[in-house]
Amino acid sequence: MALSADRPEKMVKSLEVKDLGYALYSDAKLDAARAFGIAFEVGTATRLAMRGFGIDLEDASGQDHHGLPVPSVFLVEKGGTIRWVYSNPDYKVRPENAALLEAARAAAKERDADTE
Repeated sequence: MALSADRPEKMVKSLEVKDLGYALYSDAKLDAARAFGIAFEVGTATRLAMRGFGIDLEDASGQDHHGLPVPSVFLVEKGGTIRWVYSNPDYKVRPENAALLEAARAAAKERDADTE
């Protein structure tokens, strides 16, 4: 599952990708981002620079909060326990697949140890 700060109408392009492989949901109000502690407000100078690149946060989200989530990955159990978090304000830097797989394996071992 993935969450986007865009409103549903703006997510259509992402949803047109065949076999996306995961569900994509809108968090335009940033309720989930705030709950996870990863929401931040974009300052005026940055918003103006973004507009220069054709990015309008208000239009994308349909909101006037001027916020975005820090790009993050959470490994969450079915019961809601968060087992691993990766957050990086640099949206270009993502965890390596091997690191994510190792984190998932470690979280599974930790979960299994908790249930023994």
